[in-house]
Amino acid sequence: MTYAKKEAFEDHLQQLADFTKALSHPARMAILEYLAKQSQCISGDITGEIPLSRSTVSQHLQELKSAGLIKGTVSGTRVYYCIDTENVKKLKSEMHDFMERIAAKTGSCKVTEVK
Repeated sequence: MTYAKKEAFEDHLQQLADFTKALSHPARMAILEYLAKQSQCISGDITGEIPLSRSTVSQHLQELKSAGLIKGTVSGTRVYYCIDTENVKKLKSEMHDFMERIAAKTGSCKVTEVK
């Protein structure tokens, strides 16, 4: 029986997929790098550093926030963003463990290339 829904998979795989999906765009990686250098900043600060429109940066921030990699705090008319350190550490650990499990079970590839 095949499953099309991600809910059919283990929770840790769903979480890892959500994290890595959020990292799958270079703009989001750049936003995370920028936020890592700051204690917090507003989206306008990020727009000044990344060659994208304010609305596009806002969409990328929402993706990162939805994945739990950043936090946003509203203060008046501004939203201040920062790295969610706990979840970034969780991502690092889970990705490391995932890759270690794969590498430990991977033998030499015996498939020959078909021409």
